[in-house]
Amino acid sequence: MPKVQLVLTLLFPLVVAACAETPLTPPTPPHSQQAPWLTPQAQTSIRNADPSVIRVGSTYYSVESDGTNIYSRAATSLNGLGSSGRTLIWSSPKNMPNLWAPELVRDPGTGRYYIYFASGNGGSGQRTYVTESGSPGSGYNTPVLMNLPDGKWAIDGISFFFNNQRYFVWSGWAGDTNVEQNLYIAAMSSPTTTTGGRSIISQPREGWERVIGNPYINEGPQPIKDPNGQLHLVYSANGSWSDQYCLADLRLRSGGNPANVWDWYKSNGCLFGSNRNTLMSGWDPTLNVNGPGHHSFVLLNGDIGTSPPSGSNFPMMYHAVPKGTTYSWGNRIWYSGSFTWWGNTTYSRSCCNGPNTETGWSLKFFE
Repeated sequence: MPKVQLVLTLLFPLVVAACAETPLTPPTPPHSQQAPWLTPQAQTSIRNADPSVIRVGSTYYSVESDGTNIYSRAATSLNGLGSSGRTLIWSSPKNMPNLWAPELVRDPGTGRYYIYFASGNGGSGQRTYVTESGSPGSGYNTPVLMNLPDGKWAIDGISFFFNNQRYFVWSGWAGDTNVEQNLYIAAMSSPTTTTGGRSIISQPREGWERVIGNPYINEGPQPIKDPNGQLHLVYSANGSWSDQYCLADLRLRSGGNPANVWDWYKSNGCLFGSNRNTLMSGWDPTLNVNGPGHHSFVLLNGDIGTSPPSGSNFPMMYHAVPKGTTYSWGNRIWYSGSFTWWGNTTYSRSCCNGPNTETGWSLKFFE
């Protein structure tokens, strides 16, 4: 990593620690925007975590892990994935245990399919691997280690194209100890190779994302473009072992550089969660589930260039625990939900380079 970038990376936690979230009045959507109807709650029969789903033509494909293997499912509807059988597409050898959170991506540049996942000793040894195929549900080759910048702990990685540049974003550690999980981004020269250094773009430093810690969590980033073409990274905050787990948003300012932390604006609270005290003003808690998080936007070919326009609800998949059930990792279930773009929403900050507020599209999520 260049020395200048390293200095900025080291200084950034100190700067962000001084930031304080600014209360907002409830966002006002444009007069033409109507609140969408709630879609029915859709609990699938998939008792697992960390869904990853894309649509290829008229078929929905998902991938999941049982900690040792990667499986795929295929169905003609999103809810149909739960009743479809799962197919083993890769079984890890003994030297690659603790297989976490596979992410299925179709690369627009190559037309091939890639699954990114983390594996290691379950602790400081977790690193990111990638496997590829010409088909979304089978034929994957032997995974290879991704040599990410700095070579630190790295999970929940996913690649995407934005402004004709391929990027990789993931959750990682600044050093070699488990203090907090930050979000990092790096440019890519191919679907399996990053280039240059890593840039930190989010740390769990706001009060509402530090309700549950040791470590504090920013993880599971999912890219999407809003109707204005601005990039968003919707991520999970607070510990996944708690019902405080939730979704929050990073929005890149118009014309911003994805590798410049000051060009990102964070929502002033969770946008999808079960605890009102951590939600952004104007957002409501879930009615049927606790701790929703680690979601997947269900996009055509998984391509953020096919992100939906404003005005309607669009599908997503997330994991959560049904209300009335003890919150634990073993009780997590996949749910199909929906989201809509929510306009004229201001995110604010009281520190940092650049303007303290940025107004644009946000998201509302529905069970």
